Amino acid sequence: MPVPLYQAKAEFFRMLGHPVRIRVLELLRAGPLPVRDLLAAIEVEPSALSQQPAVLRRSGIVNATREGSTVVYEPAGGDVAELMRSARRILTEMLSDRDGLRAELREAEVSAP
Repeated sequence: MPVPLYQAKAEFFRMLGHPVRIRVLELLRAGPLPVRDLLAAIEVEPSALSQQPAVLRRSGIVNATREGSTVVYEPAGGDVAELMRSARRILTEMLSDRDGLRAELREAEVSAP
């Protein structure tokens, strides 16, 4: 029985639901990177990092190639970068709404008798 689209989307977003995976995707927007560069930028234990790109690779969102003893990761397609940009725009809007609400609350507090 095929998986309903909404369930496939939920699984996709669940797969993205780890801060290190998101950071890896953000870093890969600039282009392919070897694991050592990801490790330097993210500053986590090597064992913690190696699990996360592997999840992204198994899902098909990134590709991995071996260059000698080095593994290099890159986004599987341009849509990954667009997804990260979209997430940034959505968060920016959410936070600006929150800032507007904070300002409104402060204004109401100052003008309250």
